[in-house]
Amino acid sequence: MSTGGTAERHLLVRNGNFRALMVSSTFGVLGNAVAAVALPVIAAVELDASNFEVAALAGMTFLPWLLCGLLIGVWVDRLPRKPVMLVSLSVRVLVLALLPLGYWFGFLSTPLLFVAAFVAGVAGVFFQLADAALVQQAVTADELMEGNGLITGSGAAADAAGRSAGGWLAGAVGASNTLIVQLTTSVIALVAVQRLDVKEIVRPRSDHRIVREMWDGFCYTFSTAPLRALLLNAALWNLGGNISASLLVLLVLRTLGESELWLGLLLAASSIGGAVGGVTANSLGERFGSGPLWRWSMVPGVLGYASLLVLSPGVGMLWGILGMFVMGASVSWNIVVGTSFRQRVCPPDMMGRLGAASRTVSWGMLALASLLAGVLAETVGIREAVLIGVLIACTAPLVALLGPLRGVKRLEDLAEAPAPAARAEATRNP
Repeated sequence: MSTGGTAERHLLVRNGNFRALMVSSTFGVLGNAVAAVALPVIAAVELDASNFEVAALAGMTFLPWLLCGLLIGVWVDRLPRKPVMLVSLSVRVLVLALLPLGYWFGFLSTPLLFVAAFVAGVAGVFFQLADAALVQQAVTADELMEGNGLITGSGAAADAAGRSAGGWLAGAVGASNTLIVQLTTSVIALVAVQRLDVKEIVRPRSDHRIVREMWDGFCYTFSTAPLRALLLNAALWNLGGNISASLLVLLVLRTLGESELWLGLLLAASSIGGAVGGVTANSLGERFGSGPLWRWSMVPGVLGYASLLVLSPGVGMLWGILGMFVMGASVSWNIVVGTSFRQRVCPPDMMGRLGAASRTVSWGMLALASLLAGVLAETVGIREAVLIGVLIACTAPLVALLGPLRGVKRLEDLAEAPAPAARAEATRNP
């Protein structure tokens, strides 16, 4: 009787460790959302940076994935994850506190903005890899879709609140001052992480060189057709989609001459859509199958980004709000299915390296997309650059619909047999 009652209770109620992870993740996303609006506005308005600098700044928090994601993944697998999360949050607080101080005391500059964004990005790599590894250990395999859906949904809702608040606060009190919100939410996330009580699975100390372990993680990421398809889909989407997303500030503030409030509303719409997508992913996966949900998720996402091409001042901005909502829901469906599959199939002692290798490729595309967006904005124009991003993003659903997973009903059925790289790893480390 008691067992049945426990099973019926909501995951947030019955699992305190998952609850702590969700609180830390949600408040972390809330603060990052405010910063995501504030940083480019600081560059465009307070520092009068060039179009290239404003677009490229968006990639600074993702560039660490490209430069050192694999190395950090090895360290996350070697260390207890909870201390890693605590230290990374502390570093982020200290670094981002420099920006409002610089604004108040007159030493804020574009180079400082770029350095702070990059260092905060390095701390974010440590935090997100450790967080994903702990989620895998805090819930059962059958709870992964539900747990990831809740985290994605609550994070998207927090992102919506943060971006809309960030847009309003940037206009009301100044973009630099809005970063105080990010500092506050990081402290709340710190407290939540401190309450974690997970018996962690950490790799025994290995005599393998770091380069060898980095290579093992990279090989595992490409070891099966499902993992390769998930990665290629994400990489193409991030490359094309983030070209368009990186230009949103310039499109709204400079091309259309609209206010930071409209910018915040557009960003919030994508996050609200993400919240809806996150909380509906598990039920949609059960009804239609995780395979079809993943394959078709990016089709409406492309149409959502395409709505940016028809934006016009005033009521014409509403098309973008609708499109960004649809895009956000699509991305959440894709992320929940892909993340849950990786967590289900990956051994716990490989989780940091799998996350690092996959995000080095897929999130590294976010950094490259921002740099490319800056170049395109300067050479062909802002609207034309958005169009190029949309066309590249169109290749992502093609990979899903025509690739090796085109006939799979349930991706989780593919997770029963260990991947070749996992078997090889087990052989080397009996």
